[in-house]
Amino acid sequence: MSNHNWHGEAEKKWDSYSGKWTENSRDMWENGSRKKIIPLFKEHIPGGGRVCDLGCGDGYGSLLLSNNGYNVTGLDISTEMIETATKRAAGNNRLTFIRGDLVNLPFNDDEFDAVMAINSIEWTESPLKALGEIYRVVKPGGHALYGILGPTAAPRQQNSYRRLYGEKVIMNSMQPWEFEQLAKENGWQLSAEAGVEKRGVNFDQLAFLPKELCQAISFMWLFIFRKTEVL
Repeated sequence: MSNHNWHGEAEKKWDSYSGKWTENSRDMWENGSRKKIIPLFKEHIPGGGRVCDLGCGDGYGSLLLSNNGYNVTGLDISTEMIETATKRAAGNNRLTFIRGDLVNLPFNDDEFDAVMAINSIEWTESPLKALGEIYRVVKPGGHALYGILGPTAAPRQQNSYRRLYGEKVIMNSMQPWEFEQLAKENGWQLSAEAGVEKRGVNFDQLAFLPKELCQAISFMWLFIFRKTEVL
């Protein structure tokens, strides 16, 4: 894929998807697949700090973080998404947005107390490089909340499956356990985690299952990692 402009194609895709995403984002964050994220973030990450929302989309999740007392910078590769998010931030002095790329973050070392990256690291050509960049911009002892799609989540089929035919794709899908191992091997210590059920699944009734099987029937798995003092 050396001649494939992965991140340029990702920008085009998310620019084209911006309108549809914005139509659904409020419901996703308040009632749907993302409703557990902000409560989990608040439970484990002290308020008042500087947070970067990586892959912020139209900025609705960033807005919720700012409403809960965090000072938020949202970043997305899509110009269309950032334009929508910037309009959302009008008059909010806790919230700013910038266009950028997860594998080349336009921030200083140790700039943020925490980051949030929900279903965004999978869209990079090198998740390992993105992890390294996130490690760089988070303060020692700071946190990162990641959301990784479950094994049977529909976006995998829509955006990743065709790689098996040798087609160029722009989604680096991975199993939640793979991401957990990659993070642990590169400077992150697991602090907390939670599953987001697929439709028709009730985790409360399946508490006897090991984590790996719960992940297998999840839509998304949420991880909170702490940046270790020394890489």
